[in-house]
Amino acid sequence: MAERLQFLRILIVEDHALVRAGLQALLSQDPEFEVVGEADNGRDAVRAVGELKPHVVLMDLTMPGMNGMEAILDIKRRFPGVRILVLTLHKTEEFVLASLRAGADGYILKEATPGELRAAVRAVASGKTYLSQDVLRKVVSEDPGRGSSLATNGVWDTLTQREREVLKLVAEGKSNKAIADYLFLSAKTVEKHRAKLMAKLGMRNAAALTAYAIQKGLVGS
Repeated sequence: MAERLQFLRILIVEDHALVRAGLQALLSQDPEFEVVGEADNGRDAVRAVGELKPHVVLMDLTMPGMNGMEAILDIKRRFPGVRILVLTLHKTEEFVLASLRAGADGYILKEATPGELRAAVRAVASGKTYLSQDVLRKVVSEDPGRGSSLATNGVWDTLTQREREVLKLVAEGKSNKAIADYLFLSAKTVEKHRAKLMAKLGMRNAAALTAYAIQKGLVGS
């Protein structure tokens, strides 16, 4: 978010009452945070976003009725400006990538420390992508040896300045059209830059590009 907010309004979406109470107590300790509401399923979460207008939704994935993944899709369709941070036990690549494709702005595990959770909330609220370190390793790692090659500057040095700009904007969650408008390019040109990035880095999806951008310091982690 461009403006400085007096409070970050947070909606907690979690089907376990004890976990909700713990998150409420933890987040309420921070004077910059205001927990404006709770929901225990995806359908109520969508309704609460419309009524309470939070800046950040803290979203579990496994819930009865409408699950977290469906809720992310619906919230982003109805309220594209709302930022969503997934907080879950699931650390498999399948859940991570599906959440990011659905529109999640960050992904953190329930085993995270209180400090990391607060940092993640602030990061997504400010427009950044946040992936916890375990998740970052999961989406960056590919075939054996790929991880170590990503840590070097060899591939990075082959990227043009324009490709690095596109990479940063992809990692910030911007669409091809938004990137095209920002860089005064055509959407087709942006698509070509994304395809070249994927080929050079040996990656197949935006989540992996996001993880790489975080690793290279283009966006905050």
